[in-house]
Amino acid sequence: MKGAAAPALIAAAATTFAWLVLRAESQLSIAALIALLIAVGVVATRTRLLQPLFAASRERTTQAFSVAAVAVLALLLREDDFSLLLVARVLIVIVACLGLNVQFGYAGVMNFAGASFFGVGGYTAAVLSSSTRMPHLLILLCGGAAAALLGTVLVVPVLRTRGHYAALVTIAFALLFRTFLEVNDTLGGPQGLKLRELVIGPFHFNDPIELGPLQGSFYLRYVALALLLVVLFFTLVQRLDRSFVGITLDAVRLDEIAAGSFGVQIARWKTVAFTLGNFITGVAGALSAFMIGFIAPNNYAFGESLIFVSILLLGGIGNPWGLSLAAAIVVLLPEKLQVIQEYRFLLFAAMVILVLLFRPAGLVPRRLRRLEPEP
Repeated sequence: MKGAAAPALIAAAATTFAWLVLRAESQLSIAALIALLIAVGVVATRTRLLQPLFAASRERTTQAFSVAAVAVLALLLREDDFSLLLVARVLIVIVACLGLNVQFGYAGVMNFAGASFFGVGGYTAAVLSSSTRMPHLLILLCGGAAAALLGTVLVVPVLRTRGHYAALVTIAFALLFRTFLEVNDTLGGPQGLKLRELVIGPFHFNDPIELGPLQGSFYLRYVALALLLVVLFFTLVQRLDRSFVGITLDAVRLDEIAAGSFGVQIARWKTVAFTLGNFITGVAGALSAFMIGFIAPNNYAFGESLIFVSILLLGGIGNPWGLSLAAAIVVLLPEKLQVIQEYRFLLFAAMVILVLLFRPAGLVPRRLRRLEPEP
């Protein structure tokens, strides 16, 4: 019973805290909630009080994810457009970081151009929605396919380099991608492009929701679709990690020479991880573009790529649950604390430094893989 109740307890606590943060208006109350969260985290870490609950949740991943999804839906009982937009933004960032997690956390392939592939999905959606009659659901998949296709081109120089040099290749690509967007008049240049309303079947996503006497914000549809993508890709990433593919990617990440000596094709599996990760990130970028309705090169600057990387470091590289927590912190904190809007990169840098100093494995570290059955 204790194990079955663990996912519900964790989801209830997280939902209550998120509800309080979204409801809080004054800077002082938000700062107090953040201080409370830090204090609880420190106490729980030192005393290990929450470790049995997290262990029980990991053993019942399906139950935990189901309860977490219900908890997110509970947050939607608000009519505030801004709060719903923040929730949708958090979910989309989680999807994008799941793609980076496959590359960085599983295969060890460095990618500091996450925002660029996010932008490839967005611009693909903008071009296809304005120039074709293709179904928008298919356009979302095309955004991921375009990012994956471009990633197969970039992976060639990435595979020919190692360590910091591979990171520099992706950084150079990120800078070139933004420059290409700014000088390309076909893609709107610095002014960017507008997108049409997202339509999937009978659902027009920019129309307000009306269910009899009940009315809701149109952002509810985007939140529901983003939540569906989180469920799909979260399940895909976890099943990938638990399969022979995850074991192979672990071997590639930990020791390429040893893995190669046992017949593992290093280039092949790095390409698979890089391509799949970019596909997931591209789908997230396409949905984000539709939701915002306008995209420009400034939306995909190199600084945004650093935010994605900081989310992985804060949450725990290789742990989808950890990056979900970190994405909520990184997205919500600057929006709720308006005073730090202009200093958000300084804040993220300080957070990353503190985590690397005091908790190098992240807020929710990835567990060591157990190849033998537990007793």
